[in-house]
Amino acid sequence: MTELVGLDDVRAARELLAGVTRTTPLEPSRPLSAALGGPTWLKCENVQRAGSYKVRGAYVRISRLSAAERERGVVAASAGNHAQGVALAAGLVGTHATVFMPVNAPLPKVAATKGYGAQVELAGNTVDESLVAAHTYAERTGAVLIHPFDHPDVIAGQGTVALEILEQCPDVKTIITGVGGGGLISGMAVAVKALRPDVRIIGVQAAGAAAFPPSLVAGEPVRLPVFATIADGIAVGRPGEITFNHVRKLVDEIVTVSEEDISRALLMLLERGKQVVEPAGAVGVAALLAGVVEVETPVVAVLSGGNIDPLLMLRVIEHGLAAAGRYLRVTVRCSDRPGQLASLLSQIAEHRANVVDVEHQRANPHLSLGEVEVALSVETRGVEHSDTLISALRASGYQVVFAAEA
Repeated sequence: MTELVGLDDVRAARELLAGVTRTTPLEPSRPLSAALGGPTWLKCENVQRAGSYKVRGAYVRISRLSAAERERGVVAASAGNHAQGVALAAGLVGTHATVFMPVNAPLPKVAATKGYGAQVELAGNTVDESLVAAHTYAERTGAVLIHPFDHPDVIAGQGTVALEILEQCPDVKTIITGVGGGGLISGMAVAVKALRPDVRIIGVQAAGAAAFPPSLVAGEPVRLPVFATIADGIAVGRPGEITFNHVRKLVDEIVTVSEEDISRALLMLLERGKQVVEPAGAVGVAALLAGVVEVETPVVAVLSGGNIDPLLMLRVIEHGLAAAGRYLRVTVRCSDRPGQLASLLSQIAEHRANVVDVEHQRANPHLSLGEVEVALSVETRGVEHSDTLISALRASGYQVVFAAEA
């Protein structure tokens, strides 16, 4: 078994990061506190430099390179957050960074990485495939590979998040955070279990990219054949060798959440918490809201990153509203006669629902002669309101052939 990172390593990393990273705030969450029946806090790494905790590990790793290694430059692979952390850290240390990112990486993350001075190369459809390209580049050029999670220096750097949490919330009982390759939770678990072994450490993965559960069952890292999730920051197909050993020994539990759970969490954080968080950064909150894990309060959920593509945010907000029953799409068939559309819209208005858009179609071959189809997007106040509206439309003779919270 690979030797684990120790508390002294994390403390040394913190000394290196002094003046480089910021101590991020710990904010109370009223909605979560009410839901869980006890104090719940948000560790806001979404406001860290470069938008996530990743700069911690990247800086520790790069700052320890020799002068000769810095001369050769560094290379990394990332969906965005590690890319920005490496680019920022490389600039601070005085070396050049090349970063391989998936071809579908969010454009704002690509632009931000370039903005920090790195050269960006698009390769592969996943971080795993980009990592292969980064390894090849390192072998060809001599650049030093800065792994996104599977290196002791990176793990130690990420563990500094936990040192801050223990100081900011001395009575914490549970810490919950998202898990991709496992660097953050490994480092945090090292610090927490050394200083407060009574505190439970819980990791959360997106159900569509959950490599740790089968790996823990198998007793070794297992590669997922396919994986996909809106939480691109934790879309990793295989745990690292080093991080797997840390998680197996130090982490109390790994749970999964659905895409709908993540969408609801993002919406709650935006509406109630005034926090801009990317999907990967919200999975801890998603697990708490969905009730997929039992926790003892006080709880701290780590918001690990805030680098979200505005276009994805628009889609996620809509999806979150729909998942919460507040955004309804219905397709209604009715007779094609004057005033029918106005009557339909009036009935919706009477139920105090707000029509966002309307599409009126006669050309559908599945329609009967003299029949039209009206597709509506409607804002409602929740699931009960949506159900009441659909029932009222059907009671009035409208044929609701499709009604879904999409």
